[in-house]
Parts: sequence; C-alpha cells; structure tokens
Amino acid sequence: MSTVSIVKTNGNTEKDIDIAVRKSVEMIGGLKDIIKPQNMVLINPNLVAPGKDRLSGAVTRYEVCKAIADIVKELGAEPVIAESSAAGVDTEKVIEFAGYDKLREKGYKVVDLKRSARQKIECKNGMIVQALESWELVAKADVIISVPVMKTHDQTEVTLGIKNLKGLIHDSQKKKFHQLGVMQGVVDINQCLKPKLTIVDGIVGQEGLGPIFGNPVKLGLIIASKDPVAADSVGSAIMGYDPKDIKITKIAYERGLGEINLDKIDIKGESIEDVKHRFKRASETELEGVPPFTKIEDAAACTGCKNTLISAIMDMKNDHIEHLLEGKTIVLGPVSEEKIPKDIKKEDLILLGKCTKHLEKYGTHVMGCPPNNIWVVNAIAGDRAKVARRYATEEDAND
Repeated sequence: MSTVSIVKTNGNTEKDIDIAVRKSVEMIGGLKDIIKPQNMVLINPNLVAPGKDRLSGAVTRYEVCKAIADIVKELGAEPVIAESSAAGVDTEKVIEFAGYDKLREKGYKVVDLKRSARQKIECKNGMIVQALESWELVAKADVIISVPVMKTHDQTEVTLGIKNLKGLIHDSQKKKFHQLGVMQGVVDINQCLKPKLTIVDGIVGQEGLGPIFGNPVKLGLIIASKDPVAADSVGSAIMGYDPKDIKITKIAYERGLGEINLDKIDIKGESIEDVKHRFKRASETELEGVPPFTKIEDAAACTGCKNTLISAIMDMKNDHIEHLLEGKTIVLGPVSEEKIPKDIKKEDLILLGKCTKHLEKYGTHVMGCPPNNIWVVNAIAGDRAKVARRYATEEDAND
C-alpha cells in the first residue's frame, strides 16, 4: 500500500520548515531505501515564473528544498537543485526572485537547466513522445525528487508533483506538448524519469488563476510520498477535488504509475478532512470589464480549453486589448456544424483545441490540447495587436 504523510508546520521559519520536512519523510519510512551514498539526487522545485512575491504560492519555497538537500547530504549523496522555468522565462531571474540565490551563497548547488548541456533521454513507452528533450544533469541523476507547490492551474486544473516535472524538458518540447497533448505528455515524462519521491510545498498554496496570478492560500502543510500518483491524489483531495477528476492524475494511475484511490492509500499524520480547504478554481475567475462576445460550448468541452480561454482573456486585459473580443464567437469542445452561425465571418469565429478541428473551414482554428494562451490571444487579435504572455519573453510569444 502506498503511503502519504501530511504534516503541519509549527511556524514559518527555516527551522520550522526543516522540522516539518524531516517529519514528513520519517513518516513514509525515511529515504535510505531510495537514496544511496554517492548518488546524485536531482531536486526539482516549481520555479515556473515570478509571481506577486515569493510567498504568493507561485513558486516552491527555497526552505523546503534546503531541508531536502540537507537530508540527502546526511545520507552521503549529492543534492542538486535544478529547474527550467516556463517557456520564454529566464530561470535565473526566478531563482533570484524565489530566494534560491541565498542557497548558492551557502554552497548549495542550484542549476538553471536552460544554461546547462542538453541531452535527449529515450522514452520507450511514451504515448506522445519517444524521447525527452532534456539535459545531461537530468539523464545522470540517480534519483529525482519532485518538489511542487500546491496550486491550481489555468490549463490542467491543478499542478502538483506529476505536472511539476515538465520543468525537466526543454522549452521547445514544452511548446510541442501543447500541440500533441499536455496531459499525456506530462505523464510520459514521469513514466520515463520515474521520480522516487514527491514532497509538496503546501505551506502557502495558490488558488484561482494559477499557476502565477492566483491568490495565496495559507495551509502550513508538507505532503510526502514515494508514490507520485498517491501524493497528487492526496494533494488534490486537500484542495477540494476528487482526484479522479484531475486528468493528469487519472492518466498516470491508468498507466500504472501509482495509486489514485484514497481508501487504498495509507495516510500518516494529519487527516485529509482536518486540513481540507476548497481552492477556488481557475474557471471561477471573474472576468470583469470584458466586452460582449459569444461562446459556443459543447457539454464535453474539457476544463483545459475552458480555463485557457479565461487565462487568455486575462492576458488581453493586461495588455489593454480586451476590446478586440467584441463580436467574436469562441467555440469549445466537439460542437456540431449545425451550431455554427451561418452568417458569421471566418475571422470572427475562433475554434479552440483539437476537438474543434472538424470546423476549421468556418473559422480560425487554434490547435492544441489545450492550446497555449498566447496562440488563443493571437487568434482573437489577428494582425490588430501583438501580445506576449504576461510572464514570458517576446521570443516565446513569437514561437
């Protein structure tokens, strides 16, 4: 039976967090079974992009990774904290923003993967990729530890340990995943790299329009498990979700990567019910000050495209071009041809995701599962405006 620990921190200091992390690890049987002397252990935090501040729930707290690194050192192994931020984001800037530069000053190895040597990693049983565009450091790691922060996500509903490993592939492949299928792609990464441990930073999570622009949720929790699916299942349950409603978690379970059923998981420490807090969903973000537009949505439309549309509109508001939405009709899900207005202009009909490809002769089709936000914005704006995602560079916007 898979084991997951849920531990409350008694405070917010580095020492408090260290104690909580150590307790969470002890509750799942320690790490001697997965970490051996001389092993190189890659610790992968979530450093997707700068948020409002380092304690807004957008990035993994450096104190959590420091505690893990110290445990790894005590086992005679070499800890390396490594990450590549979102496509188009300078990882070094996020490292500084999140305080990981302080760890460097103390002698901890913190690596910006985007500035290290690249290497392909074979992924034999991948559903959408047969090789990961990754880095030598990832390929050489004896043990990979995923250290996400607990938060909602504008495309995948939540982002926890499984989704977190997307930071171990190159920007070019991250973008391709949006064309080929993010959910299956992320599970491919986990199936290929086989993370041995997940430690979720639930000290301050983020709800609403995550992974960057949501609102902080103070929970004071550390969650740990050697089963990535069980860790995510417990994490999402604490956030008020049914784990089976989280597509990435369900796919990982169906592909044999771990346990999703809460009644088959041995939960140590706090109970889910005692610490549960319903996170506001990305889909519940209020779109104020947006001009009238039409949405045609099939009942089978997934949360990926629904949430992506909301996030794309927020990007437009940020660039003060939300007026370009007026008069547009946006289609989500496998809508039938009969529901498409007969007199609509092709440039006014925006078709989101692979489920609408059969309608592309009627409008502007945005491929992806789900599409990248910026592709949606560009389809709506056409040649009337040039925009970039709020936390990405101009280079990313043009890809």
